[in-house]
Order: sequence, then C-alpha cells, then structure tokens
Amino acid sequence: MATPSFKPSQRFRLPDWHTNSHLLATNAEQQRQASHQIRQEARVLRNETSNQTIWDEHDNRTRLAERIDSINRWKETLDKCLTDLDAEIDALTQMKESAEQNLQAKNLPLDVAVECLTLRDSRRDIDVVKDPVEEELHKEVEVIDATKKALQQRISQAFEKLCLLQEARQQLSADHRDKVETLDIDRGCLSLSLMSPNVTLKVDPTRVPDGSSTLQQWDGFSQLNRSRAEAEMKAAVELREAMALTISQTNNELEAQRVATEFAFRKRLREMERVYGELRWQEKNTLEEISELQEDIRHLENDLRRKFQNLKLCHTRLESRTRRPNVELCRDQAQHGLTDEVHQLEATIAALKHKLAQAQDALDALQRHLARLQADLTCKASSMLLDAKCMDTRRKLATPAATFAPQVDTFARTTNRTLSPLRTCPLETV
Repeated sequence: MATPSFKPSQRFRLPDWHTNSHLLATNAEQQRQASHQIRQEARVLRNETSNQTIWDEHDNRTRLAERIDSINRWKETLDKCLTDLDAEIDALTQMKESAEQNLQAKNLPLDVAVECLTLRDSRRDIDVVKDPVEEELHKEVEVIDATKKALQQRISQAFEKLCLLQEARQQLSADHRDKVETLDIDRGCLSLSLMSPNVTLKVDPTRVPDGSSTLQQWDGFSQLNRSRAEAEMKAAVELREAMALTISQTNNELEAQRVATEFAFRKRLREMERVYGELRWQEKNTLEEISELQEDIRHLENDLRRKFQNLKLCHTRLESRTRRPNVELCRDQAQHGLTDEVHQLEATIAALKHKLAQAQDALDALQRHLARLQADLTCKASSMLLDAKCMDTRRKLATPAATFAPQVDTFARTTNRTLSPLRTCPLETV
C-alpha cells in the first residue's frame, strides 16, 4: 500500500488565513474608497479647471478686445491729429510760399526806386537839389529793405516751424505705425482659438521682453506725442496769422510809400512846370526887351551919326568964317550961334555916347541873363524829362508784370514815346 507524500512548505494557520482574507477585503475597500475620492476630486478639479480655463480665456479675450478698443481709439486720435498736422503743414507751406513770393515781388519796387534815384542823379547844375522826391525815394528804399527783412525773418521762422512740425509728424507717424502693427497682432491673437493652426507651446512665453513699458508709460507716450503735435500746430497757426499780418502790413506800408512818392513826383513836376513856364515867360520878355533895346541902340547910333554930321557942318561953317577978311572977321551973332551950336552938339554927342554905352552894357547884361535863363530852361526841361521817365518807370509798380509793356528803356534810359505837352507850356530845350 502506497504511502502519501507531503511537499515540504510553510503552513499557515486558519486564523491567519481568515485574517489575510479580511485584510484583503479591507484593503480593497480602502483602495476603492481612495480611488473613488480621487475620482471625485479629479472630476471636481476637471470642472473647476475647465471653468477656470474658460473664464480665463473669456476674460483675456475681453481684455484683448478692450485693449484693441483702447489702441484703436488712440489710433483714431492719432489719425485725426496726423490729418490736422498735414493740413497745418500744407497751410504753413502755402503761407511760406506766399511770403517768399511777396519777398521776391519786393525786388521790383526796389529796382524801380534805385533806377529813379539813378535817373535823378543825371540832373545838372542848380536842379541837383535834395527835394522831397529824393527824400521819399530814399525813404521808399528804406521801407522796402525793412519789409524784406521782416518777410525774411517770417520765412525763416516758418522754415524752423515746418521742421518742428515734420519732427512731430514723424513721432506721430511712428506711434501710429506701431499702433497699427499692434492692432494687427492683438486682433490676430483675439482671432486665435483651440482649433487654430500653428497653436504650439513656446519657450518661456511669460518672459518680459527688453524695452517693455507700463500702461502708464504707454498712455503717457501717446499723450505726449499728441500734446506736442497740438502745441506745434497751435504755434504754427499763430505764426501763420503773424505772417499774414506781416505780409498785409508790409504791402500796406509799401503801397502807402509808393503813393507818397508818386504824390511828391507829381507835386514836384507841377512845381517845375510852373517855374519852367515862368522862366519861359521871362525869356520871352527878355527877348522882347533885347529886341527893343537893340532897336533903341540903332536909333542912338543913327542919332549919333547925325549929330556928328551936324557937328561937322558947324565946324565947317566956323572954319570957313575964319577966312573972312579984315574987319569982317567979326564975332557976330552967327559966330556966337555957331559956337553955341558946337558946344551943344558936343554935349549932345557926349550924352548920346554915354547913353549908348549904357545901352550896350544893358544889352550885354540882358544877353548874359538870357543865356542863364536859357541854360536854366535846358536844365529844367532835362529835369522834367527825367522825372517824367521816373513816373513812366514807376508805372510798372501798378501794372502786372505779364501785361506791362515798358515805354522807357530802363537800360539805355531813353524814351520810346513822344512826351505829351505839359499843361503850362511845351518842353523845349533852348
């Protein structure tokens, strides 16, 4: 009969077995409870994190939208500021060009005034006088120089202000470009979603880039650019008003001086015409007096010749009577009469010679004075012709350059027209 074999191994007791079963059941229960707790906590965590993520994403989308609105408002503000700045730059540029044109236009009256002074330097003798016309012409040159300096100063100020406006515009334009670029970036960020392509993890996305600014610095930067641009525009408006006032004042001053100068010219011409007419009248009377005096001198000479003939007759009679013979050589009444006649004729001849000499002296004096009158008339005629040329030259100041046809050659100083007669008498050189 075979005997059973026993495998040598450890033998547990029954209580140990029951204890082990109980421990397994207890541990299983505990593990299930722990797992259930973890599952519950995981569900809560998932719900909380999901809600938190949703709300965080919603809040950040809202923040991005608000930021986009804020940037867009600044962009629109900068757009308007840039538009106003461009308009002000254009307006100031036009005003500067207008001032430059006015400055260029001042060369014509200056050339005319200098030409008039040069023409009047051709006067001769006593007519080279410092009259009101010359004073007004010198004053006109001074006024033109002063207006040119004032306009040049305004043009320089406008150039400097345009540089400042351009600098402010560059700052605004750079800020505007940055905001446009930022809007594109933020709008792109706002449009991203979980389903968007190219959504990947980045290396250290929470880093603070170099050159980052705070919100206050960002707002202050744009505010500073806008304030600077507005301040420059305000100063530019004031400068434009000052330039317009300067242009108006200089034009008014120059026009007033032009009127004063031409009034002095007309007054001087009338005065010279009056003097010229008076001198012509004096010349006419002097010529008449010379003619009458020459006629009287001829009569005196004729009378003197006749008196010499009478004296010769008396001398001949007396000489012939000296040849009477003897007692007939008597100093009778005839002898006394002839002697008295000789004395009378000699006295008459002496008186006639003296008067003839006086008449000759008077004639010489009249002829010398006539020569002076005629020389002065020539000077007056030349001076009036020069002033008439000046007045003709000054017509350019009141006539547009495109339609003005000069009637006086300003280089050769010759006239291309026939001068109209003066009111008192014609201009004639003697």
